[in-house]
Parts: sequence; structure tokens; C-alpha cells
Amino acid sequence: MDNIILEKSKKFAIRAVKLYQYLTNEKKEFILSKQLLKSGTSVGANVREAHNSMSKAEFKMKMNIALKEASETEYWLELLFETNYIEKEHFESIYKDCSELNKLLISIIKTLNKK
Repeated sequence: MDNIILEKSKKFAIRAVKLYQYLTNEKKEFILSKQLLKSGTSVGANVREAHNSMSKAEFKMKMNIALKEASETEYWLELLFETNYIEKEHFESIYKDCSELNKLLISIIKTLNKK
């Protein structure tokens, strides 16, 4: 893959899956972690769908959904950190990746809106 948003969103999805596995196996946390799993993997799924879309309108819609999912993922990460399920170092690392995805998606959407 040589598309940065496809690469980063897939790598982030993998991190979300691994964090989910850790939270359920080690911390016995099943509710917030499931929400994180859903939104964290949905970012990449929507980006992938966008790149296979049939129209610019569909592409834009899927990228907007990906942005909403990335924003939601930030929320679940914040909750997991602030309720002591995730250590600070791990939180800061994955949160930084999520914020970077948000910024990329915002940039893509702004560019689309200018056209």
C-alpha cells in the first residue's frame, strides 16, 4: 500500500484490536473496549470503502464517516485512560495515532470541499 491514509488507518485498526484483546484478557473490561474496537476498526473500513467508491459524493461521505469514527475513538480512549484501564504511556501513543488520523481526514475533507 502506498496511500498514507489507507496505511495509517489499517495500522490503527490493528492497534485497536490489540488494545481490545489486552483490555478484555488482562483488565476484564468488556463494554468500553468493545466500543473502542467498533469505532477504531471502522475508521479504516470506511477509508477503504471510500477508495473503492463509485463517485466523488460517495468518497466524501465515507471520509466524513471515517472522521466521525476517529473522533469517537478518541472519546473511548480518553474514557479508558481516565478510568485507569490504560496506562499513560500507552494512551499517549495510541491517542497520538488517532489524532493524526483525524488531522489527515480533516485535511482530505477540506481539500474535497474546495473542489
